[in-house]
Amino acid sequence: MTRLYIDADSLPQRHRDIVLRRIIKRGYEAWFAADRSLPDVVRAIEEDKRVRRAAFRDTLSREEARRIGSGIHMEVVESGTNSADDRLVELAAAPALAITHDIPLAERLIAKGLIVIDDRGNTLTEENIRRRMSERDVNAKLREMGLFTDKSKHFDEKTIREFSAAFDKALSMLERASGTPSG
Repeated sequence: MTRLYIDADSLPQRHRDIVLRRIIKRGYEAWFAADRSLPDVVRAIEEDKRVRRAAFRDTLSREEARRIGSGIHMEVVESGTNSADDRLVELAAAPALAITHDIPLAERLIAKGLIVIDDRGNTLTEENIRRRMSERDVNAKLREMGLFTDKSKHFDEKTIREFSAAFDKALSMLERASGTPSG
């Protein structure tokens, strides 16, 4: 079973929409972690239940079909530094795919053997995560000194397409590695 772990606090809604559609279409298991319930994820859980139950409409009784749950899980954690990150690390098990913009979280998930991509479509690996951590630390020091302001590139259509393509590529890589057929 293909599993995904999503840092929902750091993933914009348009990106979550892409992820949720793929999860429902392909029947993946996914955990979204945030310090609040996200309405789009809650709606997707209900849609996923309907889709999963529909596959058994002719073979199970109505009562048996109602027992079929969603593969999407919304993990609502207490507010606090790294609480959602800690929950994702606790839940995560390879082989799986994780999506986060949070570099320290990505480092922890890579150490657990997960494939990790960010919201820009970059694949984070053992080889490049150290550089990203160093850049993050330097930028934080510059911000503290008032010498640097974050000028993150805006999420335009091209960026969203790049994320979608990277997400599909990472899913294919995960499915090949785990022997799970593509959906």
